Amino acid sequence: MNNTALVTGSGGLIGSEAVMALCGQGYEVIGIDNDLRSYFFGEAASTKWNSDRLKESFSSRYKHYSNDIRNYSDLEVIFREKRFDLVIHAAAQPSHDWAAKDPLMDFSVNALGTLNLLELTRLYSPEATFIFTSTNKVYGDRPNTLPLIEMPTRWEIESHHEYFVGINELMSIDQSTHSLFGASKVSADILVQEYGRYFDMNTAVFRGGCLTGPMHSAAELHGFLAYLVKSIQEGNLYTIFGYKGKQVRDNIHSRDLISMFMHFHKNPKKAAVYNTGGGRANSISILEAISKIESTSGKRAKVKYSDINRKGDHIWYISDLTKFETDYPDWAITYGIDDLIEEMVKAVNL
Repeated sequence: MNNTALVTGSGGLIGSEAVMALCGQGYEVIGIDNDLRSYFFGEAASTKWNSDRLKESFSSRYKHYSNDIRNYSDLEVIFREKRFDLVIHAAAQPSHDWAAKDPLMDFSVNALGTLNLLELTRLYSPEATFIFTSTNKVYGDRPNTLPLIEMPTRWEIESHHEYFVGINELMSIDQSTHSLFGASKVSADILVQEYGRYFDMNTAVFRGGCLTGPMHSAAELHGFLAYLVKSIQEGNLYTIFGYKGKQVRDNIHSRDLISMFMHFHKNPKKAAVYNTGGGRANSISILEAISKIESTSGKRAKVKYSDINRKGDHIWYISDLTKFETDYPDWAITYGIDDLIEEMVKAVNL
């Protein structure tokens, strides 16, 4: 009998990468994606093209549903039909700017949707590995209280500081401004942990930094690096919001993230929490990213600067990968920041 996996957000960056990897490994895969991304960010950010590609490319192993994860009864039909070995929950409302426009919808997608999936997994596939793509926004703006130093092209931290390698899972999530998006993801994050502890399920929370890659249907409100590449390549105006463009993010390729998921699935734990990103080696500021993309593409960026930063946004965030690397020493980053940018530039040109 074939292994069976459920992937939510299957048309998105992480979901589609998971579908491709799982189908390639012989899994029967059920995907759920109702293209809410086009509602959130407009038709240019639609994931329908990716869902259609998956249905065509993996017709013998992949079955697509356009269900809404907020609808428990519709989801239950799927869970009654299949017993899953693995659930990868990548569906979300992913923007803290958008969340402020409609907090009820943001919370229902991110928190209630996650609760529905957890409860149905517990009832129908209790032995499954449940993997949740959380976010570094669960730490709120606490990273902004670190003793940051302004450098010519980025904000940085002293090399002797405990967080120089990156922020680990022990940073508090309390007493900070999360954005409403961050708050809804905190709720989901804690639910995933609680189902692992309370019901003895194999659950994992991956608190992502910048997850990226050429399959990203990027928009201004979500998908920093992919949207920046697209803007420069297409000659569109890019707006930098605050912090002098020196804000720092670490970037991880979607394939390296799915590799993390599969390493965990082969040897799962209960209520695991991992900070997830490209680490210090893959960290980059907006100014540095613009320079690299210009150099790689041969095109000049059109940039506008706004003094108003996004509320709750991080000035500097790098993920400390030590905990995951200790638990799964066979895993390693395979895409450096230059590899990422080169691949995305080529993808936009296709």
